[in-house]
Amino acid sequence: MTRLSNKEFIGAQHARLRRFGASQSVDVHCHCLPGLDDGPATTSEAIALCKALVADGIATVIATPHQLGRFDSCYDGPEIRQVVADLNQVLKEQGIPLTVVPGAEVRVDERIPQLLQSDHILTLADTGRYILLELPRETFVDPGPLLAELSSVGTRAVISHPERNAFLARDPDLVLKWAEQNPCLQITAASLVGDFGLSTQRSAWHFLNMSLPTLVATDAHSTGSKPPRMAKAFDLIAAHRGKKTAYRAFIDNPSRILRGQQVLSAAGPAAEEARR
Repeated sequence: MTRLSNKEFIGAQHARLRRFGASQSVDVHCHCLPGLDDGPATTSEAIALCKALVADGIATVIATPHQLGRFDSCYDGPEIRQVVADLNQVLKEQGIPLTVVPGAEVRVDERIPQLLQSDHILTLADTGRYILLELPRETFVDPGPLLAELSSVGTRAVISHPERNAFLARDPDLVLKWAEQNPCLQITAASLVGDFGLSTQRSAWHFLNMSLPTLVATDAHSTGSKPPRMAKAFDLIAAHRGKKTAYRAFIDNPSRILRGQQVLSAAGPAAEEARR
C-alpha cells in the first residue's frame, strides 16, 4: 500500500473546497470495512475505497456493514468498533485524510430494540440517535410499528436507498404513512446520476423532493461495481435544485447525523448554521 500522493491529496482538497467550502463532508452509508460483509475483502481493497472517498470529497465516513438479515450473528457492535479503530490506524499511517466512524446498515427486524440495548447492533456514528434501516428489496414490509417503538426511546430511523426498493419505487408516497415517526430518507448518489437505470433515477429524484428529511450517501462497496459518486450527484442537485438543497442533503443533514443532532426536513437554514 502506498501513501496518497501530494498531487492526489491537493487535488482532492481543492475539489472538496470548491463544492463544500469549509464544511465537513460526511458519508453516512458506506461499506468500507475489510472482511466483514459484501464490501472490501482485504485491507488493501478497503484502503483503495477510502482513497476513492477522499477523491470524491469525503472527509468523514460512517462505516455501515450489514447487520441482521443474511448477516445475522456474523459480528456485533464491539467487533465493528474494533475494525473501525484498526482501519483508522492504517489510514493514519498511510497519510489518507479520512476519518472512519462506527455504524451499521441494519435489516428491518422486530428484535432491533432489544439488540440495540444489548450492544449487538449499532446506530449511525454510535450516538444512539439514528439507525440506518434496510428494507427487503422485493417484499414490502411495513416498518411503521418498529419506527414507532424506536422513536419512543429516542432513536430515529434513516431508511436506506428507498429508491431501490421495488415497492417504494412503484409507489413512493407509501413512505408518507410513516410521517408521524418522521424518518429520514437516505438516497444513494449513484441512483441520482443514473447508475442503476432510469427508473431508479426517477424514483431517487422524487424522494429528494419529498417533505420528509432527506440526505445523500454513497452506499459504496468498492472502487469497481459500486464506487462513490457524491461529487457528480452534488453538482447535479446544485444545478437542478439549487445549492441550498444540495447543501442540506450532502452537508447539513449528514453532519447533523454524525453529531446526533436534529436533521432538517425542508430548505431550512443554510449551510452556515450547520457550521456553528
